[in-house]
Amino acid sequence: MNLAWRRMASLIGLSLLLTLSACGFHLRGEGGHYTLPFPTMYVGLPDASPLAIDLKRNIRANGGTTVVAAAKDADGVIEVLTNPEKTRTKTILSLNSNGRVRQYLLSYNIVFRVLDRQGKELLAPTQILLTRPIDFNETQLLAKEQEEALLYKDMQTDLVQQMMRRIAAIKPPQVSVPASR
Repeated sequence: MNLAWRRMASLIGLSLLLTLSACGFHLRGEGGHYTLPFPTMYVGLPDASPLAIDLKRNIRANGGTTVVAAAKDADGVIEVLTNPEKTRTKTILSLNSNGRVRQYLLSYNIVFRVLDRQGKELLAPTQILLTRPIDFNETQLLAKEQEEALLYKDMQTDLVQQMMRRIAAIKPPQVSVPASR
């Protein structure tokens, strides 16, 4: 009887798997891969910027889009209006009973837009604001500095993924070709 139950459980599991795959179920973004609507893209950030490096790497990893060095050569241009490397902040979130900092709030903010080759705006200025709280303990200063750096890196990764999703959702206008007579 034990063997019969195992076979039945296996059949039920297999049927559930087939049902899920048959309905087209897949994770959002297909595991972090997005189909970008542009054959070539330009990223309007300094080449040495960690955000630019991460964003370009993600664009290239999707396979269908090439990152170019000049905006005039690109089908899509990511124009960064506020650089998060310069606008990230660290503010006091709470104090302890002695008036010393207990928690900080880290924030990472970007405003960007996407233009086509002719300079037409395909994605209006879009703001992405990420925040993370971080506990502070002055006896663990070095560890907290490392934790802060890791949180900023995590926010940068999250920011790039959100930008990729927004860019992938752009539907460039179709150019109609007049029918020949």
